[in-house]
Amino acid sequence: MIQALAFYLFAFVVILSGALTITARNPVHSVLWLILAFFNAAGLMLIAGAEFIAMLLVIVYVGAVAVLFLFVVMMLDIDFAEMRAGFARYAMFGLLIAVVLVGEMIVAVGAWSAGKIELAQRIAPTPTDMPNIQALGGLLYSRYLYIFEAAGLVLLVAMIGAIVLTHRARGGTKPQKISDQNKRRPQDATRNVNQPVGQGVEL
Repeated sequence: MIQALAFYLFAFVVILSGALTITARNPVHSVLWLILAFFNAAGLMLIAGAEFIAMLLVIVYVGAVAVLFLFVVMMLDIDFAEMRAGFARYAMFGLLIAVVLVGEMIVAVGAWSAGKIELAQRIAPTPTDMPNIQALGGLLYSRYLYIFEAAGLVLLVAMIGAIVLTHRARGGTKPQKISDQNKRRPQDATRNVNQPVGQGVEL
């Protein structure tokens, strides 16, 4: 009874906070609602017995990703009126994409239900006397090691691509030239002046 009550409570808050994330007018409020959705999704994962995914949601998504979103949104100079105008302009296109995604999810659930027996025969067996974190680590670093490393390489390439795309040369700045700094002599950096008494310093 308590588990069912906790499940419906977490699920209701996840759906409500997800809807408020989309409909909130202030982007900062949207990020805060997203953090609430992550916390309640972690509660759902705990009820399902997937404590590792629950820890990932709290530590990685809430502790890193959502906080990074919050800092970026608060530091950017965002024109909220322009954002609302753009939302109204592309509302039909967004609705079309939402309908396509819902159709794909329905097809995916139907295909999964049709091939449940075949899928059960292909998945890797996990021992019942082992915690799921230990079993997941054993599978990742044994059977799925190459796929795990390939996922890391994909994330590395995505990070490098993001840095290259966002890097731009700024005008009006003096870049650092390490070779000129290494070639600089001490006599070029300082100047000995016999300053007369009662006169100011010339810069």
